[in-house]
Amino acid sequence: MSLFALSCDADPTPMSSGQQPVKLFGAADPFDVAIAGLSNDDQLAFTKGDNLFGLSLHDYDGLGPLYTRTACSDCHTEAARGPGSVQKMVVVQADGWTRADDQSKLPFGFTVHPLLTAGASTAIVPPAGDPSVKVTSRLGPPVLGRGYMEAVLDSEIERVAAEQAARPDAIHGRINHVVYASQPNPDTRFHTHQPGDIVIGRFGVKARIATLDDFTADALQGDMGITSPLRPTEFANPDGLTDDLHPGVDLTIDSVNGRSQYVRTIAIPRRVAGDPRGKDLFDQAQCSACHVPTMHTRSDYPIGVLADIDAPIYTDLLLHDMGVERADGMTEGEATSRDFRTAPLIGLRFTKPYLRDGSASTIEEAILAHGATGSEAAASVAAYQALSPDDAALLLQFVSSL
Repeated sequence: MSLFALSCDADPTPMSSGQQPVKLFGAADPFDVAIAGLSNDDQLAFTKGDNLFGLSLHDYDGLGPLYTRTACSDCHTEAARGPGSVQKMVVVQADGWTRADDQSKLPFGFTVHPLLTAGASTAIVPPAGDPSVKVTSRLGPPVLGRGYMEAVLDSEIERVAAEQAARPDAIHGRINHVVYASQPNPDTRFHTHQPGDIVIGRFGVKARIATLDDFTADALQGDMGITSPLRPTEFANPDGLTDDLHPGVDLTIDSVNGRSQYVRTIAIPRRVAGDPRGKDLFDQAQCSACHVPTMHTRSDYPIGVLADIDAPIYTDLLLHDMGVERADGMTEGEATSRDFRTAPLIGLRFTKPYLRDGSASTIEEAILAHGATGSEAAASVAAYQALSPDDAALLLQFVSSL
């Protein structure tokens, strides 16, 4: 459960096209709050959705038969990172990171499901003692400001990808074109995607999900075994169970959309003012080539305060090769083992630890991890390491302010 606010002080940046400045929250304010300026209906939906987001589900609600968590907030506490995590597993080649063609050792998919409800007897876990199966962890990502990311124009993502393709250096982000996997949503205000449509992914560590309702339905199904009209079937399991203790589809579409609307309307925390030289150094090190400060949003986005603005998301929503040491073996859509979507630097000071698996305890550790063998960001890491101690501290101070 979170606190929520009806208003906040306006920050002078960033400016929208023909609208009021985007309003962000101060460092002392609660950070899991609604975007200022929402309509009364959207504000009410935020509060209702917040309640649903924190609601623990049980076997009589349809939890399971296999699951990893019981509530959205288990992996996104106060809309921030973790503490819940999910383990992924994949059969890899002898190099330890390239996905093998033969995945028959994992007949029930790539997600570890260690917990069972009544009726199930066998969990989905990595084969014991098999070095060919690579197991990695993913902390639940923060969901602060995700409505801004959903609202970004497809053409903006395509523009940035084209600009990067023309760069003379190694930074060449790619769009993850993915297959829309959910059933159509009766609420067509945000999109009209149909099963099988090829769409631009923007959510998840490899940008495998295109929309926040699909993100919600996918997490409910994949992490909790909770079916919905968008994802109406149970995932495959060793016991061959096709249902749980709640017969049929577990949640209504309103329940899914309620959680989605909450995520869409969480504010971006106010960026703390600091020495402007920090941002200049961030730009000079080419960090902003991938962590793009703003991207423009749709003029027809149904949440008015997010429509036709420069969204301050600090990501390009593109895939980048992050090098051998960061590879997880997983392929999702057009993303390879080494590809990861640029993480949005939204509310960073509220989302420790860092990186997809929480392996970096400081921002500096996260920066240095970008220098893996073959990483597109290796030159940026080298530029950071070449800074004087004072300049490095200014850059870290700027990133810490986001």
